[in-house]
Amino acid sequence: MHVAVAGNIGAGKTTLTKLLAKHYKWEAQLEDVVDNPYLDDFYNQMERWSFNLQVYFLNSRFRQVLQIHQSGKEIIQDRTIYEDAHIFAPNLHAMGLMTNRDFENYSSLFQLMESLVKGPDLLIYLRSSIPNLVSQIHKRGRDYENSISIDYLSRLNERYEAWIHGYDKGKLLIIDVDNLDFVDNPEDLGSIINTIDAEIHGLF
Repeated sequence: MHVAVAGNIGAGKTTLTKLLAKHYKWEAQLEDVVDNPYLDDFYNQMERWSFNLQVYFLNSRFRQVLQIHQSGKEIIQDRTIYEDAHIFAPNLHAMGLMTNRDFENYSSLFQLMESLVKGPDLLIYLRSSIPNLVSQIHKRGRDYENSISIDYLSRLNERYEAWIHGYDKGKLLIIDVDNLDFVDNPEDLGSIINTIDAEIHGLF
C-alpha cells in the first residue's frame, strides 16, 4: 500500500508522515531536503536555479515512486511527484522565475514519468492557512526558508487548492490542520488516525 502526504511548505507533512509511519509500522519515504544541492542557491537566486531545483525534485520523487511500487512494502511518502508538476514548477513559471523553454522541457519530462507510475492508494492533503504556515516555518528555523514571502506561500496555497479540487488519482483525505496539534496533543493525532482507518478500510 502506498499512502502519500501532501501540503504546502510548513503544513506539517514530514512530522505527520513520521508519526503515521510509527503508528502503522509503515516505512517512511521522506523528502530529500538535507542532501538537495540546489535549495540554498534557489532561495538566494530563484530565477537562476528554479529549473535545476525542480528537475532534481522530479528525479528524486520519480525514483521514490518506482522504489515504492517495486518494494511491495507498505510505505508512506512525504510529498508527491504531482505537487512539483502541478504547484511548484507552474508557480515559478507564472512568477517569471522559470523560462517558457525550461517549463516546457520540465512539463514534457513530467508527462513521460507520469505515464509510467500510478497515484498513491490514499492521498492525505494537509490544508492550512497562511498565518499557520508562517508560524510553523518560523518555528522550525531553517535558514534557507527565512526568505520565503507571504506572497509566495499564498500563490502556492491557491495552486494546492485548485489541484486538490480536481484530484482524481485515487482516494483523497483532506485534513484542516489550523486547529490541530498532532505533535503535542494525542487526541488530535488519534482523531486523524481514526479518519485514516476509515479510509484505509474502504480501500479493501
